[in-house]
Amino acid sequence: MSGRTGPGRRVLDALVRADSVVMTSLSLLCALAVGAVLIVLADQPTRTAMGYFLSSPGDTFTLGWHAVWSGYAALFEGAVFNPGNSGMAVFEPLSNTLLNATPLILGGLAVGTAFRAGLFNIGVQGQLIMGAICAGYVGFAFRLPPVVGLLAALLAGVAGGAVWGGIAGWLRARTGAHEVISTIMMNYLALYLLSYLLGVPGFQAPGSNQAISREVSDTARLPQILGPDLRLHAGLVIAILAAVACWWLLSRSTLGFSLRTIGANPSAARTAGMNVERGYVTVMLISGGLAGLVGCSQVLGTNHALTGDIDAGLGFQAITVALLGRASAGGAVLAGLLFGAFGAGDVVMVANTGVPADVVSVIEAVVVLFIAAPALIRSIFRLPESRGGAAGVGQFAKGWNG
Repeated sequence: MSGRTGPGRRVLDALVRADSVVMTSLSLLCALAVGAVLIVLADQPTRTAMGYFLSSPGDTFTLGWHAVWSGYAALFEGAVFNPGNSGMAVFEPLSNTLLNATPLILGGLAVGTAFRAGLFNIGVQGQLIMGAICAGYVGFAFRLPPVVGLLAALLAGVAGGAVWGGIAGWLRARTGAHEVISTIMMNYLALYLLSYLLGVPGFQAPGSNQAISREVSDTARLPQILGPDLRLHAGLVIAILAAVACWWLLSRSTLGFSLRTIGANPSAARTAGMNVERGYVTVMLISGGLAGLVGCSQVLGTNHALTGDIDAGLGFQAITVALLGRASAGGAVLAGLLFGAFGAGDVVMVANTGVPADVVSVIEAVVVLFIAAPALIRSIFRLPESRGGAAGVGQFAKGWNG
């Protein structure tokens, strides 16, 4: 058998060596295949047909294919486009995807930016809660004019998250306390502080015995950008601008070069005259500020009031987004959109087909698993070794162990 390969295979090999996008796409494909198996196993008619598989195998394959097709079609309809809708409702699935993606993009940027400086910000949950507390308080305690009220609330939210993240950076710089431990502990502090505040008169909603704050005023709310019938708000614009700013910071600025150098080799950075400790504090201030914007998005755009679950698990989902996005600004946007689509589509998939919502959660987890194990993907598809395609994940693991 000849060792020569066709032009298509050579092109694919070159892409795999040059660009990790192919590896990510193949990881998603494998995750969807795993999800298809789970959908088949969860489908009652298909399981019934398996009972008489030997006498009529076609029934199992037909019903299984129908279950998979129906499930993924419903996922698409809930996340992108539903032909059964009319008028502005046509944009509702895409609006829900973008709404879900907004805080995920910001959270992914927060984790990814810290990672580029060699730090693991596991405290996005606490930082977004502090951002939401500060933004929400300014939003309902001060009756400011339009625009001014929104800007004041946004600045307060960014400041709250930045201070909470900066504390962890300062502890790392001055005492050597590992940011993973300090940020996790600070998550609990923020949670308990929020729980306390939701029972304090003046902060708690008047006349309510529920753990909910007063609603932010209309002048402090993020405007809906597709009209009153759709929930998508201007937080998406902020997320995109933040992604552009992070890209410029890390790729084009002197500060970004310094942070990347510190992340790659702190000893070499220190030898070159860079202040590593100051870099740790700076990047955690930036990361915390981005996490504070997640809280702003939640309380000023989506919910308009603080509750005990204002974080909605976004703090830990942000880690997944950053990992899938390989700690880059563009990757965070794409990964946020992907998981936003999963979040919007699984509601319709469950309602229309009865597929358990946990299937989508498993798909998300398996995507990350395959991304973190590029050797497994190369083995499945018999691909050549990459010269740098999985560098982001490799550096992530190396930095964690170090």
